[in-house]
Amino acid sequence: MSPRAISLSTMRLNNRCGHGYFSCLSWSGIRYSLPKWDLKSNSGTKAKEDLAAATRAVEELMYKIREIKSKAEQSETMVQEICRDIKKLDFAKKHITTTITALHRLTMLVSAVEQLQVMASKRQYKEAAAQLEAVNQLCSHFEAYKDIPKITELREKFKNIRQILKSHVFSDFSSLGTGKETEESNLLQQLADACLVVDALEPSVREELVKNFCSRELTSYRQIFEGAELAKLDKTERRYAWIKRRLRTNEEIWKIFPPSWHVPYLLCIQFCKLTRTQIVEILDNLKEKPDVGTLLLALQRTLEFEEELADKFGAGTRSKEAGNDFEDTGETNNQAISDIRKKYEKKLAAHQGSESKEKDGQKDLLVPGAGLIKLAAENYLSALMWQFNFRGIISSCFEPHMVVYVELEEKTLMENLEKLVQEETWDIEEGTQTNILSSSMQVFLIIRRSLKRCSALTKNQTLLNLFKVFQRVLKAYATKLFTRLPKGGTGIVAAATGMDGQIKTSDRDERLICYIINTAEYCHKTAGELAENVSKIIDPQLVDAVDMSEVQDEFSAVITKALVTLVHGLETKFDAEMAAMTRIPWATLESVGDQSAYINSINTILTSSIPVLGRLLSPIYFQFFLDKLASSLGPRFYLNIFKCKQISETGAQQMLLDTQAIKTILLDIPPLGRQTSGASNYSKFVSREMSKAEALLKVILSPIDSVADTYRALLPEGTPSEFQRILELKVGLKRADQQSILDDFDKRGPEISQPPPAPPVLLAVPTAPPAPTIANPSSAGVIASREDVLTRAAALGRGAATTGFKRFLALTEAAKDRKDGPFRKLFNP
Repeated sequence: MSPRAISLSTMRLNNRCGHGYFSCLSWSGIRYSLPKWDLKSNSGTKAKEDLAAATRAVEELMYKIREIKSKAEQSETMVQEICRDIKKLDFAKKHITTTITALHRLTMLVSAVEQLQVMASKRQYKEAAAQLEAVNQLCSHFEAYKDIPKITELREKFKNIRQILKSHVFSDFSSLGTGKETEESNLLQQLADACLVVDALEPSVREELVKNFCSRELTSYRQIFEGAELAKLDKTERRYAWIKRRLRTNEEIWKIFPPSWHVPYLLCIQFCKLTRTQIVEILDNLKEKPDVGTLLLALQRTLEFEEELADKFGAGTRSKEAGNDFEDTGETNNQAISDIRKKYEKKLAAHQGSESKEKDGQKDLLVPGAGLIKLAAENYLSALMWQFNFRGIISSCFEPHMVVYVELEEKTLMENLEKLVQEETWDIEEGTQTNILSSSMQVFLIIRRSLKRCSALTKNQTLLNLFKVFQRVLKAYATKLFTRLPKGGTGIVAAATGMDGQIKTSDRDERLICYIINTAEYCHKTAGELAENVSKIIDPQLVDAVDMSEVQDEFSAVITKALVTLVHGLETKFDAEMAAMTRIPWATLESVGDQSAYINSINTILTSSIPVLGRLLSPIYFQFFLDKLASSLGPRFYLNIFKCKQISETGAQQMLLDTQAIKTILLDIPPLGRQTSGASNYSKFVSREMSKAEALLKVILSPIDSVADTYRALLPEGTPSEFQRILELKVGLKRADQQSILDDFDKRGPEISQPPPAPPVLLAVPTAPPAPTIANPSSAGVIASREDVLTRAAALGRGAATTGFKRFLALTEAAKDRKDGPFRKLFNP
């Protein structure tokens, strides 16, 4: 046998015995290991015996389980057979209990209906009210049996009894207010008990009763105030006195009504509705417009009465809406109360369904069925009361007829405006902090008073109409301010604004113009505040129509014209000085001295006016004035140079000195008027405006052979006609030489390409800009470059070469060919 076969045999043997092992086999040493037998080898036999015993125990256990299961099934069958009879008995008992309860309730229902019938016939309202609750509760148990004839008969009988009770109650209440309550001492108590019956009936019965009572109470009112004597607008106050007296007189009698009925409240609603209808009829039947005093008095008394009702019943403060119609909401209220009743009936049914077995039928009467419905209806009416608003229920009918009031207010405001303007001194008293006219403050004062009067009466369309009156009044006041400005004008500003004629303003006129500017600014601001105040109190639906922008535009126009007029008036003061400038013999001046006398006069005019204007005007308007002044005086001085006959080189040097002096005077204006903000921008503006005159004088100073190139360099936007006028100013230039220069100028072209930007005005020679290309190349032999032209022009006087007036000349050139525009009067006479 091979070693491998021996190993396999040994493994099988050990497996059969369940234990044992092989020793290591070494194939290399040819050594074999034989199995070692355990001393406990008989354990396998014992295990087999134990296994057999366990198997027998399991079989016995399974047998017992099957036997128990069989017995359990037999027991279940037995229990089912036993319980079958018990279930039958239980169902029978339940049906018998239900039948007994139903019969018991039916007996109680029959008895209760019979008792209720007796109580109804004897008008025993207090007992009948309690019995109604019981019958209602019992009837709710027979809803599922309503098809049974007996039940149907009882329900019909109960319905008839309720109808009898209703007719008895209505009949008894018809005697209330006729004086029987004083003759029959127990009548009020009987009616108080009748109210309990009404509460036990449907909510619609109570509503109908209260409505009939209110209508009966107002019958006498209707008869009294529909007559010819009292059916007048001036008798409106007596209407409210009547209802207040009625409420006060019958207060003790009406205590028979439960507080939850709110009878006085509903009576006042009916009264307000009826009164509104009658007043509308009175107003519509007027053959002419109502008297304003009578109308306003009636409206005022109506508003006071509505306020009293709002305070008395606590309504009106909860809502801003006015004039709810009670009759219109009556059907809705009835439907809502009916829905509430059904809701609580369902809750009652659910409550009864969840009840455990009743101990006796009498306890059913204690379940709060109709009481829940009654409470729900009362809560609803209380909520309805808070929703109603007495404010405006009557007074809103006056709104369409308030046109006469608005017309009267407009007439009064316009008359007051005329009176204020006539009494205006157009001056400011000493010590006044604000430099505005007193009439403006008075105008807004009367407007505020008018607004207060109107807002106390109405906040609807009438207030909006009055606001439009305020707009017209303020526009009229703006017109008054406009007409107080001095008229006429001349010069550049006059041409730009279209003002004709000449204007002369004194120091008082200048102060008046400043007052008008400040007043217009105050009106502009206050008009906006007025619109904001009206927007806060007017009806929200009309807020979008409240706008003062047109009025504010009117006052802005007044401010603009006043500032232009102020500049124009100051410009007119320079007329004599400009004329004096043209009378100086510029062609024969022998030497250059200090600044001319007309410059000193201009300085005197400015130093006397500017401090006053700076003190009276606000910084923004003073800055606007300075800009307009610089834009007026600079072009005017430039044009005035051409009015001089001829100018020699010495005269041009002197005139250049005067130009620098005017510029210095203009630059010193802001500190003179205590103006600090915007000074740097103003300085640039003045330098730009005065640079044109400096450039013109430098062209006049240039040699004859280079005058054309200097003109192109310093005034690149100039025209041939202007160049011709410059040649006519130069002394010693014959007409033939002028024509030759003009012909050469026309051949070479009037402009130099790429004109340089305007350098700042300096007394020193500025850094020369890069030389541009000359339009005519042939001119290169005369002057090498534009840089040379600027350098030579800078040496001609103490000024500097600049082209700062390019923008102004561009505007004037463009205006020549136009028939409209700000410069139309200069070039299109």
